Amino acid sequence: MQTLQQLQSGELLGTKRLQLACGLTSFPREIFDLAETLEILDLSGNQLHVLPDDFGRLKCLKIVFFSDNLFTELPEVLADCPRLEMIGFKANKIAVVSEKSIPINTRWLILTNNCIAVLPASIGNCFRLQKCMLAGNQLQSLPAEMANCTHIELLRLAANQFDAFPGWLFTLPRLSWLAIAGNPCTQTLASNTALQEISWNDLTFLEQLGEGASGIISKAILSPNKQEVAVKIFKGEVTSDGLPEDEMKATIAVGYHENIVAVLGKIIDHDSHKQGLVFELIPSHYTNLSGPPSFDSCTRDVFAEGTIFTIEDVLKIARGIASSALHLHQRGIMHGDLYAHNILIDAQANPLFGDFGGAMLYAKNSVFASQLERIEVRAFGCLLDDLLQHLTLDSIHQNRVEALGNLRDKCWESEVMERPDFESVFTVLNEIGR
Repeated sequence: MQTLQQLQSGELLGTKRLQLACGLTSFPREIFDLAETLEILDLSGNQLHVLPDDFGRLKCLKIVFFSDNLFTELPEVLADCPRLEMIGFKANKIAVVSEKSIPINTRWLILTNNCIAVLPASIGNCFRLQKCMLAGNQLQSLPAEMANCTHIELLRLAANQFDAFPGWLFTLPRLSWLAIAGNPCTQTLASNTALQEISWNDLTFLEQLGEGASGIISKAILSPNKQEVAVKIFKGEVTSDGLPEDEMKATIAVGYHENIVAVLGKIIDHDSHKQGLVFELIPSHYTNLSGPPSFDSCTRDVFAEGTIFTIEDVLKIARGIASSALHLHQRGIMHGDLYAHNILIDAQANPLFGDFGGAMLYAKNSVFASQLERIEVRAFGCLLDDLLQHLTLDSIHQNRVEALGNLRDKCWESEVMERPDFESVFTVLNEIGR
């Protein structure tokens, strides 16, 4: 992070990325001195509520973040930036999104946790839109024109006010990662799974293992058996994926599967009345299959340089995750975030699937049940494609590789109902593995 003093002194001339969080109440005019090079501007965590009329002078700008500010309207001047494609205004007070405010070249739009009740019809002109994050608003409907956004792959509509979703939503040809829990039309469902109650007082905390958008995960000892466990304490705030209570519902409903991180119980007696879950502690030799998407990749995961898988590795990972997804959808659970970065593997490529932040429960007899499953099948196709991209070249297994490529292509069918369900995917994988 840079400082305002560095900007004002001219020390930052020529920079491509600027990040300032210093209580700004007005837009620093010195930023225009960087117009010839500035590509990423991050002014999150300030007190800004308006942008200057000549904001479009930042002609090289590709990415802007204005999260945790005081904007009540999405600024129309954003559309004056010819190269702008990623826009982040999470956790402001935005209630107005005008017809002119969303640049036509937008690929990645983040308006999570605002006060938006209506989206403009002009969003349907954003032909490049791939990632659209609208959780935690007041939306009751989507403009019909949005059906034209056929490149959308990730969509977050959780924690809004939808009584029903438009049918076209479930037929978008590339939609793969969908989160829609926490709406009136999804709130009637609850898990019937009984889960052990674990007292907060029976946990001795050792160290923090990580922190995500929805909560903090720590290593702990569970009495009286002195079992090492992982504990997730939810923050209670809306995230980009939705509400913590919906994540808890889905996690509890999962039940046991050998390739899914096992939940042991839910916490009671927390001294601050927070909600939490206790999980089996994942052995330290498990590592993330990949990193999350980058600014450039937008919706696709980024694997470490030099990552290589054998055909046996690919089949083991693919079968484990397909089996996990089949288990979930048989229980009426959509994961919503089926990604390599939510999968852990050990040295033998045994996978563990987790992170239910974008998950939802759905009625198996609902009109959209089959579409929901096949939307997730497309996400599995992306995972399979990722694995194949990092496969060792071996002519001996060419037939298997071709069969996996064919399966990926079937998972990618543009007509949603032309894709196989997870039972069929798992069957094909078993046949390929013989």
